[in-house]
Amino acid sequence: MASDSRERMVRSAAFLLREHGYAGTGFRDVIAHSEAPWGSIYHHFPGGKAQLAEEAVRYAGDLVAQLIEHSPPDDPVATLRGFIAIWRRGLEESDFRAGCPVVAVATEAPADQPALSQAAAHAFAQWEQALAATLRRAGIPRARSRRLATIVVASIEGAIVLARARRTTQPLDDVSRELELVLRAAIADAAA
Repeated sequence: MASDSRERMVRSAAFLLREHGYAGTGFRDVIAHSEAPWGSIYHHFPGGKAQLAEEAVRYAGDLVAQLIEHSPPDDPVATLRGFIAIWRRGLEESDFRAGCPVVAVATEAPADQPALSQAAAHAFAQWEQALAATLRRAGIPRARSRRLATIVVASIEGAIVLARARRTTQPLDDVSRELELVLRAAIADAAA
């Protein structure tokens, strides 16, 4: 199936971007990982590597946003724990080689490929919006929910980088504990 090959290539690209970054992920790698027919990559991605990476970032952005949106609707702390669990699992299962494919593209996107940066910005915005919606359902005002969601995403992404460098989930665990305290305080403030 052509669409199955295309989907496998997009998923494989997202997976490989996590471990090798934009510069280190090529068509050959994606074909080998996805087990798709060689010629199909040029058929499905006539815009080349940039098009494939852009779609992989969209895929990752949608996937994580859906996981956030399907978390307990009225419990931001449980949502936070689920969001962090996604990254912890990826780090541990990859022996700390896998980071975030969105960060990989955001930090390595060539200047002449603005669509890549835009795709990364959109993915982060999706996550922030999903997290902010959870915070609003807990009674936190809209503006504070938005700011807290940005803090959550930025803190976790930074913790992922530290965890990879240190080869331990301790930075993620530390950030998780502190963010839980911040969210609980924000919920209490909103209820007061």
